[in-house]
Amino acid sequence: MIDDELQTTPPLPAERRREPRQLTNVLLGIIAFALVLFLLVQARFILISLAIAIILFSLTSEAINAIGRLHIGPVRVPSWLASIVALMLIASGLLTATAVLLAQANEVVTMILAYAGPAQRAIAELFGWMGADVEAAVLASMQKIEVAGYLSTLAGQASSLLSAAVLIILFVGFLFAERIWFQAKLINLLGDDTRARHVAGTVGQIMRRVNHYLMVKAMVSVVTSAAVYGVFKVGGYELAMPVAVLTFALNFIPSIGSIIATVIAGLAVYILTQDPASTAGVFLVCGLLQFVIGNVIDPMLMGHALRLSSFGIIISLAFWGAVWGLPGMFLAVPIMVALMISCAQSPTLRPLAVMLSREGLPEDPI
Repeated sequence: MIDDELQTTPPLPAERRREPRQLTNVLLGIIAFALVLFLLVQARFILISLAIAIILFSLTSEAINAIGRLHIGPVRVPSWLASIVALMLIASGLLTATAVLLAQANEVVTMILAYAGPAQRAIAELFGWMGADVEAAVLASMQKIEVAGYLSTLAGQASSLLSAAVLIILFVGFLFAERIWFQAKLINLLGDDTRARHVAGTVGQIMRRVNHYLMVKAMVSVVTSAAVYGVFKVGGYELAMPVAVLTFALNFIPSIGSIIATVIAGLAVYILTQDPASTAGVFLVCGLLQFVIGNVIDPMLMGHALRLSSFGIIISLAFWGAVWGLPGMFLAVPIMVALMISCAQSPTLRPLAVMLSREGLPEDPI
């Protein structure tokens, strides 16, 4: 009788059998994401250096190929010689940029120590229209800020720039050494020449977009920082070079970088002069420069190279800024470009690539 009842029991529906498996997959995905996030935070120094090294390698790889096609008389320039020359240029450029940044950081620290008290009073005076009590409360809050602690943190981060530069140079050197065997390794790894060419084409597409984005951003940032430097020099204000360097660096952060750079320029003039008219003039001029360059010239030069969702860029900035800090915000857009193009190659992950793209077309236009 019991056997008859067991035989007549209907089987469980397929949906109910899938539920425990789907729940297990979700839990495993959450655990994997938490583990990856933990590793990203713990190994941030090495991973940031590696990401910058890959970008520098990408920027110089095409130049090395072009140099390798040149001929000096009947002799063709060997690839290893072009790689050595490129590595030497990258090393000298990184070390020079590190020295400039350290010098500007020292100047900023010296100026902050000299203007800490006047700056706190000047910022508190901005709230004077709300009443003397509000101004006094803001000044008391500003005086509680431990400027020495922040300066020591800034000095520690600046001193790590030299270690990061040396590590980046080492990474780039090893990448140059491996580039010769990249295609052969892909073929042996995938076991198919067609798939290897497809993967190499995807990597090339990522490199092209990132290279174009960085080159355009570098040119636009140079023009913007030079204009801000000229504004400070014409006005006779100090801190012209530090503000120009900050403007150049912050312009690589989309959307919010130019706003922060404009606020820093206006705040620097107000702290130096405590003149509202001069501050308003510099703020308006720098804001107009940022608006024209960022909304007219930059999109015209960028074309379809970026093609990322504006909302996706903000989310990427917030995520990588929380994980890697300020360097993560600089690397947010290149990482997003690589993620979008990589996801577009997979039918399962293609919806994510469509969401990350601006027009829903993550591939290069034909």
